[in-house]
Amino acid sequence: MRAGRLVSLLLLLQTRGRMTARELADELEVSIRTVYRDVESLGSAGVPIYADRGPAGGYQLLDGYRTRLTGMTGDEAGTLFLAGMPGPAAELGLGSVLAAAELKLRASLPGELADRADRVRERFHLDAPGWFRGDEPTPHLSTVAEAVWSSRLLEIRYRRWKAPREVTRTLSPLGVVLKAGRWYLVAKGRERTTGYRVSNILEAEVLDAPAERPGGFDLAAFWREWAERYESSVYRMTATVRMTEAALRMMAFVFPPEMSRTARELAGEPGEDGWLITTVPIESIKQGHIELLKLGAEAEVLEPPELRERLAETARAMARTYLSTDALTGPA
Repeated sequence: MRAGRLVSLLLLLQTRGRMTARELADELEVSIRTVYRDVESLGSAGVPIYADRGPAGGYQLLDGYRTRLTGMTGDEAGTLFLAGMPGPAAELGLGSVLAAAELKLRASLPGELADRADRVRERFHLDAPGWFRGDEPTPHLSTVAEAVWSSRLLEIRYRRWKAPREVTRTLSPLGVVLKAGRWYLVAKGRERTTGYRVSNILEAEVLDAPAERPGGFDLAAFWREWAERYESSVYRMTATVRMTEAALRMMAFVFPPEMSRTARELAGEPGEDGWLITTVPIESIKQGHIELLKLGAEAEVLEPPELRERLAETARAMARTYLSTDALTGPA
């Protein structure tokens, strides 16, 4: 632990130049007193490190000095795929390991490439979650990740949408996926391989038994196919909708991707009035009612009758509300 910290301190000074004891302590997540001791140890080992006093002072290396202690550990190298995603890395318990890997990689680059890497970091940032979404509690994510890393069986108590709502499963974990700010576990059970939303895991325990991993399993390919099947299975009904071209364009911004994509693909040619007819996949009458209300008077549901009647009743109720309000607040 201390040897790794000394290397990190040395690499920080090499890549960033002069740094104060407070800055070093914050980066290494230790006390200032620990920084003093580490600097003294490096000096005793022959590292040409010196301190400048005063408000603009700090520690720095002798000009031209560079260390070759930039070799990465296996854990550090394994976290580089998360570079640019410090938030998810921290959620997986790999934040400090990733930071050390990036520091070593930065220190090993020639000056011009290192400067370019710094410019990329300054100018590009990945923010995975969608808009208006708060953090989703995932208290068992670290346990799930441990089972994935160690290839051991995982026992979970899981909350799902259908009865029975809570089930217990013993799984062979195959990977974790971050999708639009939400964590999913991909795992093989007794009957099938599927995805589990980590926030719905109520309890998790890593078992002392090896997990079964199918030969040649490709996590990215599986997830792509599974996500497509999941989206298709969710929308079990369709609605025939007459809408304006503007409404069809608007769907891409206010509807789930599968709904808007299918509606665009199945849209007929617009008539002289600018209206067209298309088919929109929906999960249920209730969900279709909520989504299609977003199009307002730019859309008219033709089928199914139950959805049309529900929207018509909502329109009548809104008319009663607004017309009665106008009567109360209008001119005398």
